[in-house]
Amino acid sequence: MYTIGQVAKFLGVSRDTLKFYEKKELLNPKQSSENGYRKYNHLDIYDITTVNFYREIDIEIKKIQELRKSKSIEGIQSLLEEKEQEVLKKIEYNKLLLKKIQIVKEDCEKIKKYLGVYVVKEMKPIEIKGEMEHYTSYDEYDTLKESTDRLKKAVILTSLRRVIRFNDEGMLEDKFIIVRKVEDFDKAIEGEILSHPKCLYTIVEDGRWSTGGKNTDHIVEASIRKVAKEKGYELLGLVYINLLLTTYEEGLERVFLEMYVPIR
Repeated sequence: MYTIGQVAKFLGVSRDTLKFYEKKELLNPKQSSENGYRKYNHLDIYDITTVNFYREIDIEIKKIQELRKSKSIEGIQSLLEEKEQEVLKKIEYNKLLLKKIQIVKEDCEKIKKYLGVYVVKEMKPIEIKGEMEHYTSYDEYDTLKESTDRLKKAVILTSLRRVIRFNDEGMLEDKFIIVRKVEDFDKAIEGEILSHPKCLYTIVEDGRWSTGGKNTDHIVEASIRKVAKEKGYELLGLVYINLLLTTYEEGLERVFLEMYVPIR
């Protein structure tokens, strides 16, 4: 027989943990009638290590209590399979999270390289999942409603593109589209695909830190027209704008926007 101190030290658990297991009826050591001290035998040791194992693989106390009452080998297998699926989902989410972190790191490099610089670049294919006229129209669109859980795991703005249509006289249309990037050999395509093999590409800065809160669309438009004219490109009357990153200086936002302007 072992004392609570010996068991705690040997198994690397605290006395409080052993008392908690006892309170939850996961452990039932004998108590001395003389002094009330707990005494643990080899079966108690098995119980403690078993509970520790299930806690280590993140099985809830309630589930462990159910196991204690009655659980066949098949029942344990079913519980572990359920836990396995939960873990696999977490792994997939963490893979996605890691990919997003890596993308934002790449975006930081893009900003340093292309801020205020115009180059010719391809706009890779994106699938249109829906449209919205303004951020405040969020609840009106079934596409977003259906994807709420998925979008909550993402930064919503990374799923949006602002699309501006214009002609020589000025802006004709300004809207947001909900998109997702199309990977190679993607078979899950349902919506319209947008891509442009040749675009003027640049990154511009918006936000109150750099603009004082003023609308700078006309300045950007003038810059695009100027660059296209100097380089002999014909504008196709479209601009696709993607929010790359928002940082803050002195409490004011600095918004970095990636722009694709189709040309020929």
